[in-house]
Amino acid sequence: MRLFKRRKPIVSLRFEEQFIPENYSEPGVKTGAKFERHLATNHDLKVIFKATKEMDVNGIEKWLDAHMVEFDDTTFIVNTDEGASLEGLKPHHPELIINKMALTRIRHLNTFLNKANEALEDSGYLWVHSRTARLKREVILKAHPGFGGRVRYALHYLWHRVCPKLKWTKWFYFWVTKGQNRTYHRVELLGRMYRAGFEVIDERFHHGEYYILGRKFRAPIWDDDPTCGPLVKLNRVGYHGDMIGVYKFRTMYSYSEYLQPYMLEHEGLQDGGKFAHDYRVNGWGKLLRKSWLDELPMFINVFKGQMKLVGVRPLSRHYFSLYSPEMQDLHVSVKPGLLPPFYYDEHSPVTLDDVQASEKRYIDTYLSHPFATDWRYFWGTVGNILFKHKRSH
Repeated sequence: MRLFKRRKPIVSLRFEEQFIPENYSEPGVKTGAKFERHLATNHDLKVIFKATKEMDVNGIEKWLDAHMVEFDDTTFIVNTDEGASLEGLKPHHPELIINKMALTRIRHLNTFLNKANEALEDSGYLWVHSRTARLKREVILKAHPGFGGRVRYALHYLWHRVCPKLKWTKWFYFWVTKGQNRTYHRVELLGRMYRAGFEVIDERFHHGEYYILGRKFRAPIWDDDPTCGPLVKLNRVGYHGDMIGVYKFRTMYSYSEYLQPYMLEHEGLQDGGKFAHDYRVNGWGKLLRKSWLDELPMFINVFKGQMKLVGVRPLSRHYFSLYSPEMQDLHVSVKPGLLPPFYYDEHSPVTLDDVQASEKRYIDTYLSHPFATDWRYFWGTVGNILFKHKRSH
């Protein structure tokens, strides 16, 4: 059995095609997940990917319409913006769901993705698509060159990117737009997929349209509260292993925190133990990190007694899991700090092992002489920042 529920037609954006660069792509897509490297066993998925590889969004829609009757009973093609409409699929045990409606037209996107996860069988697939915010920027600036184009894009950015995320403006935005034609950055879409329990096994652009294929690998997250404003509160491993909310100014695109497994798999770690080519960091974030301004809100955690000025970095669950068992125990034996030990060291750490070794030296010394150690590390770190120009990355 297959479901084809037509609610609203996909809006053709052919008038924009002349402004879309040939073979359009974005940073991270080339090194990201590719279907060809995934050992997929779903026959319909293999056929669809092979047949539609060179098609645009309208061509893919027409091809799916023409070949629906050839698909297996566990393959469902939908055209809906409501997650609740997917609940009726559960008795049919779907192994593949394809939504023809663009993600930018779905009002409650997280709910839709979570419901898709719950409807699918274990290891089932979800194939979705969207235009990205980065491409929208290029389209606007190329269609309207000069100062006028920059003004148009600034207004577009404020309305479609900022207003939907701020508590005091989002109600008005959704009242006016009904959630239609929002814009999402590629990173945000990937993060939302992982939050919904999908491992991304393919991402690519077809003539400017961004397609994501996710495989269900766990239950979706319903009970967290993703932060999208300029001030973020990140869950981090604190003293004695307790989870604390660490405050920072946003330097990454929304939902970046859910992408750590994807970044580790496809980008790896660079010198210092952080992710290489971290495209999750936005333009403002790079400036904030170079000036250390992104760290200022962490003083809230210091005043609350959850952190101190000098100490090991408060780590995410995923990054903490990369530490050795010995270092995990040692790491939570002290309060985390605003200034990590490796800014005190003469040579910056190159590998994750170097980071752990730096923290171990600090903790061993701190447990014997707490005040003297923090005093020495504090002034040594300040000197390195002022005179050797060490910076947050």
